[in-house]
Amino acid sequence: MSVELDLTGSVALVTGAGRGIGRAIALSMAAAGADVAVNDFADEAACAAVVAEIEALGRRGLVVMADVSDEEQVNAMVERAEAELGPLAVVVNNAGITRDNVVMMMDPADFDSVIATHLRGTFLVSKAAARKMFRRRAGCIINLSSVVGRRGNAGQANYAAAKAGVIGLTKSLAKELGGRGIRVNAIAPGYIDTPMTQALPEETRKLIVDATPLKSIGTTDDVAHAVVFLASPQARFVTGVTLPVDGGLGI
Repeated sequence: MSVELDLTGSVALVTGAGRGIGRAIALSMAAAGADVAVNDFADEAACAAVVAEIEALGRRGLVVMADVSDEEQVNAMVERAEAELGPLAVVVNNAGITRDNVVMMMDPADFDSVIATHLRGTFLVSKAAARKMFRRRAGCIINLSSVVGRRGNAGQANYAAAKAGVIGLTKSLAKELGGRGIRVNAIAPGYIDTPMTQALPEETRKLIVDATPLKSIGTTDDVAHAVVFLASPQARFVTGVTLPVDGGLGI
């Protein structure tokens, strides 16, 4: 029996896909056979580079720039993706920012901006996509949470609150949309090797590795492969879950 994860014929939208985890997800989706709309807020050149890689894999790609916290831009992004690539089968809410500080020193604007991007953005993109999927009685939404949303982290109260909210939103959407054949799941990465974590002091990276049962930092492909599984027919009976991809850090 074949267990190959095949997304041939599907159209996916990945937010925050210009670099890092989002880029890896977009490329893994394309490698599995999907056409992919690549979103970012500011770096159009990075998105264009990802689209070029998607097209080199023999799939169609599309740059769709938008601020996911802006409802008008989100609605226009979804409309354009469907108009140019076809009906969305998969939406991956990955866009995110960090504005770290301890609560006593955190500017409320930094709290609001992180909540707006991670939580409001996931809500708006899911809402716009679900309206399309609802009529078709099919679709898959995958939201990026974090191990920080499951266990908290000093200096990241805004990020932890947003990512915990994403888990609650995922469960609620799964219950609301399941009757129409739409699956909604979340991924909760641990510490992943990205430019952000590469900038951490070596001592901090060592502490993270020591706290992780698998004794390593994950890769963007580790997250991307989990996303492709949740998007695939092999996960047809999986909804409302938050899948940790954290090397055991969240235990």
